[in-house]
Amino acid sequence: MKLIHSFLVSSLMTVVAAADVFPGANDPVPEPSPGSVRLPQPVSDGPISLEKALRDRRSLRHYKNSEISLVQLSQLLWAAQGVSGSGGRRTAPSAGALYPLDVYAVAGTVIGLSAGVYAYEPHRHALRRIAEGDARADLSSAALGQAPVRSAAAVLVICAVYERTTVKYGERGVRYVHMEAGHAAQNVHLQAAALGLGTVVIGAFDDDGVRKVLRMKDREQPLYLMPVGRP
Repeated sequence: MKLIHSFLVSSLMTVVAAADVFPGANDPVPEPSPGSVRLPQPVSDGPISLEKALRDRRSLRHYKNSEISLVQLSQLLWAAQGVSGSGGRRTAPSAGALYPLDVYAVAGTVIGLSAGVYAYEPHRHALRRIAEGDARADLSSAALGQAPVRSAAAVLVICAVYERTTVKYGERGVRYVHMEAGHAAQNVHLQAAALGLGTVVIGAFDDDGVRKVLRMKDREQPLYLMPVGRP
Protein backbone atom coordinates (compact mmCIF):
# COMPACT_ATOMS: atom_id res chain seq x y z
CA MET A 1 0.00 0.00 0.00
CA LYS A 2 2.84 2.39 0.80
CA LEU A 3 4.36 1.81 -2.62
CA ILE A 4 1.03 2.47 -4.33
CA HIS A 5 0.51 5.64 -2.28
CA SER A 6 4.03 6.83 -3.11
CA PHE A 7 3.47 6.20 -6.82
CA LEU A 8 0.16 8.08 -6.81
CA VAL A 9 1.66 11.06 -4.99
CA SER A 10 4.61 11.14 -7.39
CA SER A 11 2.31 10.99 -10.42
CA LEU A 12 0.11 13.77 -9.06
CA MET A 13 3.13 15.98 -8.40
CA THR A 14 4.33 15.43 -11.94
CA VAL A 15 0.96 16.45 -13.38
CA VAL A 16 0.87 19.57 -11.21
CA ALA A 17 4.43 20.51 -12.17
CA ALA A 18 3.65 20.12 -15.87
CA ALA A 19 0.31 21.91 -15.76
CA ASP A 20 1.84 25.37 -16.11
CA VAL A 21 4.20 24.25 -18.88
CA PHE A 22 1.75 23.52 -21.66
CA PRO A 23 -2.00 23.08 -22.09
CA GLY A 24 -3.46 19.68 -22.83
CA ALA A 25 -3.90 18.48 -26.37
CA ASN A 26 -7.61 19.35 -26.33
CA ASP A 27 -7.27 22.68 -24.52
CA PRO A 28 -7.67 25.86 -26.55
CA VAL A 29 -4.53 27.91 -26.90
CA PRO A 30 -5.17 31.27 -25.19
CA GLU A 31 -4.71 34.51 -27.03
CA PRO A 32 -1.61 36.59 -26.31
CA SER A 33 -1.89 38.82 -23.27
CA PRO A 34 -1.96 42.63 -23.67
CA GLY A 35 1.48 43.87 -24.65
CA SER A 36 2.38 40.58 -26.33
CA VAL A 37 3.65 40.34 -29.89
CA ARG A 38 2.30 37.61 -32.13
CA LEU A 39 5.23 36.19 -34.07
CA PRO A 40 5.20 35.28 -37.77
CA GLN A 41 4.44 31.62 -38.29
CA PRO A 42 7.61 29.50 -38.54
CA VAL A 43 8.37 27.53 -41.66
CA SER A 44 9.10 23.82 -41.51
CA ASP A 45 10.64 23.34 -44.94
CA GLY A 46 13.39 25.83 -45.72
CA PRO A 47 15.74 26.04 -48.71
CA ILE A 48 18.84 24.86 -46.77
CA SER A 49 19.34 21.14 -46.13
CA LEU A 50 20.12 19.83 -42.67
CA GLU A 51 23.47 18.58 -43.96
CA LYS A 52 24.44 22.03 -45.21
CA ALA A 53 23.39 23.62 -41.92
CA LEU A 54 25.53 21.08 -40.04
CA ARG A 55 28.49 21.83 -42.29
CA ASP A 56 28.10 25.60 -41.98
CA ARG A 57 27.45 25.74 -38.24
CA ARG A 58 30.22 27.67 -36.49
CA SER A 59 30.55 29.66 -33.29
CA LEU A 60 30.65 33.26 -34.48
CA ARG A 61 31.34 36.21 -32.17
CA HIS A 62 31.61 39.08 -34.62
CA TYR A 63 28.53 40.62 -36.24
CA LYS A 64 27.79 43.41 -38.65
CA ASN A 65 26.13 46.53 -37.31
CA SER A 66 22.93 45.36 -38.96
CA GLU A 67 19.38 44.39 -38.13
CA ILE A 68 17.72 41.01 -38.26
CA SER A 69 14.06 40.58 -39.09
CA LEU A 70 11.19 39.55 -36.85
CA VAL A 71 10.68 36.59 -39.17
CA GLN A 72 14.24 35.41 -38.44
CA LEU A 73 13.84 35.90 -34.69
CA SER A 74 10.56 33.99 -34.84
CA GLN A 75 12.27 31.07 -36.57
CA LEU A 76 15.11 30.99 -34.04
CA LEU A 77 12.72 30.96 -31.08
CA TRP A 78 10.68 28.20 -32.67
CA ALA A 79 13.86 26.19 -33.23
CA ALA A 80 14.74 26.57 -29.56
CA GLN A 81 11.43 25.62 -27.95
CA GLY A 82 8.64 25.91 -30.49
CA VAL A 83 5.67 23.58 -30.64
CA SER A 84 6.12 21.04 -33.42
CA GLY A 85 3.57 18.34 -32.67
CA SER A 86 0.30 17.39 -31.02
CA GLY A 87 0.01 17.61 -27.26
CA GLY A 88 2.46 20.49 -27.12
CA ARG A 89 5.48 18.49 -28.25
CA ARG A 90 8.43 20.74 -29.02
CA THR A 91 11.41 20.97 -31.34
CA ALA A 92 13.88 19.76 -28.68
CA PRO A 93 13.54 16.45 -26.81
CA SER A 94 12.62 16.67 -23.13
CA ALA A 95 12.78 13.99 -20.43
CA GLY A 96 9.23 13.02 -19.59
CA ALA A 97 7.95 15.79 -21.88
CA LEU A 98 8.15 18.13 -18.88
CA TYR A 99 9.84 21.04 -20.71
CA PRO A 100 11.85 22.79 -17.99
CA LEU A 101 13.32 25.42 -20.32
CA ASP A 102 12.17 29.01 -20.72
CA VAL A 103 13.55 31.25 -23.47
CA TYR A 104 13.92 35.03 -23.35
CA ALA A 105 14.78 37.38 -26.19
CA VAL A 106 16.70 40.59 -25.55
CA ALA A 107 15.92 42.56 -28.70
CA GLY A 108 18.11 45.41 -29.86
CA THR A 109 17.85 45.94 -33.61
CA VAL A 110 15.06 43.65 -34.81
CA ILE A 111 12.95 44.98 -37.68
CA GLY A 112 9.33 45.10 -36.54
CA LEU A 113 10.05 44.72 -32.81
CA SER A 114 10.75 47.44 -30.27
CA ALA A 115 13.94 47.10 -28.27
CA GLY A 116 13.26 45.35 -25.01
CA VAL A 117 13.25 42.14 -22.99
CA TYR A 118 10.69 39.52 -23.99
CA ALA A 119 9.65 36.07 -22.79
CA TYR A 120 8.84 33.50 -25.46
CA GLU A 121 5.45 31.80 -25.15
CA PRO A 122 5.75 28.58 -27.18
CA HIS A 123 2.06 27.63 -27.32
CA ARG A 124 1.04 31.08 -28.44
CA HIS A 125 4.18 31.50 -30.56
CA ALA A 126 4.30 34.98 -29.18
CA LEU A 127 6.56 37.27 -27.19
CA ARG A 128 5.44 38.73 -23.86
CA ARG A 129 7.09 42.06 -23.15
CA ILE A 130 8.97 42.06 -19.84
CA ALA A 131 10.77 45.40 -20.07
CA GLU A 132 11.13 48.19 -22.60
CA GLY A 133 14.41 49.61 -23.88
CA ASP A 134 17.68 48.21 -25.19
CA ALA A 135 19.16 45.96 -22.48
CA ARG A 136 22.07 44.56 -24.50
CA ALA A 137 24.72 46.69 -22.79
CA ASP A 138 23.45 45.70 -19.34
CA LEU A 139 23.34 42.05 -20.37
CA SER A 140 26.87 42.32 -21.73
CA SER A 141 28.03 43.71 -18.38
CA ALA A 142 26.42 40.73 -16.65
CA ALA A 143 28.29 38.51 -19.15
CA LEU A 144 31.67 39.82 -17.97
CA GLY A 145 31.71 42.48 -20.69
CA GLN A 146 31.66 40.08 -23.62
CA ALA A 147 31.30 42.08 -26.83
CA PRO A 148 29.06 39.69 -28.82
CA VAL A 149 26.25 40.20 -26.33
CA ARG A 150 26.43 43.94 -26.84
CA SER A 151 26.86 43.94 -30.63
CA ALA A 152 24.32 41.26 -31.58
CA ALA A 153 20.98 42.30 -33.03
CA ALA A 154 19.29 40.14 -30.39
CA VAL A 155 20.28 37.74 -27.63
CA LEU A 156 18.42 34.55 -26.81
CA VAL A 157 18.67 33.49 -23.17
CA ILE A 158 17.90 29.87 -22.30
CA CYS A 159 16.82 29.36 -18.69
CA ALA A 160 15.73 26.38 -16.63
CA VAL A 161 13.14 25.69 -13.98
CA TYR A 162 14.70 22.54 -12.56
CA GLU A 163 11.68 21.59 -10.45
CA ARG A 164 9.63 20.81 -13.54
CA THR A 165 11.92 17.84 -14.16
CA THR A 166 13.30 16.95 -10.72
CA VAL A 167 9.78 16.51 -9.34
CA LYS A 168 9.68 13.30 -11.38
CA TYR A 169 13.33 12.28 -11.72
CA GLY A 170 14.90 13.60 -8.53
CA GLU A 171 18.48 14.86 -8.62
CA ARG A 172 19.18 13.04 -11.87
CA GLY A 173 16.66 15.38 -13.44
CA VAL A 174 19.24 18.17 -13.22
CA ARG A 175 21.35 16.24 -15.71
CA TYR A 176 18.36 15.82 -17.99
CA VAL A 177 17.71 19.58 -17.92
CA HIS A 178 21.29 20.28 -18.97
CA MET A 179 20.99 17.75 -21.79
CA GLU A 180 17.85 19.50 -22.99
CA ALA A 181 19.53 22.90 -22.91
CA GLY A 182 22.22 21.49 -25.19
CA HIS A 183 19.59 20.16 -27.59
CA ALA A 184 17.86 23.56 -27.72
CA ALA A 185 21.12 25.46 -28.21
CA GLN A 186 22.18 23.20 -31.09
CA ASN A 187 18.78 23.74 -32.70
CA VAL A 188 19.38 27.50 -32.54
CA HIS A 189 22.88 27.07 -33.98
CA LEU A 190 21.59 25.05 -36.92
CA GLN A 191 18.68 27.39 -37.53
CA ALA A 192 21.00 30.39 -37.48
CA ALA A 193 23.24 28.70 -40.04
CA ALA A 194 20.21 27.98 -42.24
CA LEU A 195 19.19 31.67 -42.03
CA GLY A 196 22.67 32.94 -42.85
CA LEU A 197 23.09 34.32 -39.33
CA GLY A 198 25.79 33.85 -36.73
CA THR A 199 25.57 32.89 -33.07
CA VAL A 200 27.68 31.50 -30.25
CA VAL A 201 26.91 29.78 -26.96
CA ILE A 202 28.03 31.82 -23.94
CA GLY A 203 28.14 30.29 -20.49
CA ALA A 204 30.39 32.78 -18.68
CA PHE A 205 28.16 35.29 -16.90
CA ASP A 206 26.99 36.40 -13.50
CA ASP A 207 23.75 34.54 -12.81
CA ASP A 208 22.25 37.22 -10.58
CA GLY A 209 23.21 39.94 -13.06
CA VAL A 210 21.44 38.14 -15.92
CA ARG A 211 18.47 37.43 -13.70
CA LYS A 212 18.21 41.12 -12.84
CA VAL A 213 18.37 42.30 -16.46
CA LEU A 214 15.67 39.83 -17.51
CA ARG A 215 13.57 40.36 -14.36
CA MET A 216 13.45 36.61 -13.98
CA LYS A 217 11.52 34.67 -11.38
CA ASP A 218 13.55 33.31 -8.48
CA ARG A 219 13.13 29.70 -9.58
CA GLU A 220 14.52 30.35 -13.08
CA GLN A 221 18.21 29.66 -13.63
CA PRO A 222 20.01 31.14 -16.68
CA LEU A 223 22.08 28.54 -18.55
CA TYR A 224 22.99 29.94 -21.98
CA LEU A 225 23.27 33.29 -23.69
CA MET A 226 23.10 33.11 -27.49
CA PRO A 227 23.75 36.43 -29.27
CA VAL A 228 22.52 36.45 -32.85
CA GLY A 229 23.54 38.75 -35.71
CA ARG A 230 24.67 38.94 -39.29
CA PRO A 231 28.21 37.58 -39.65
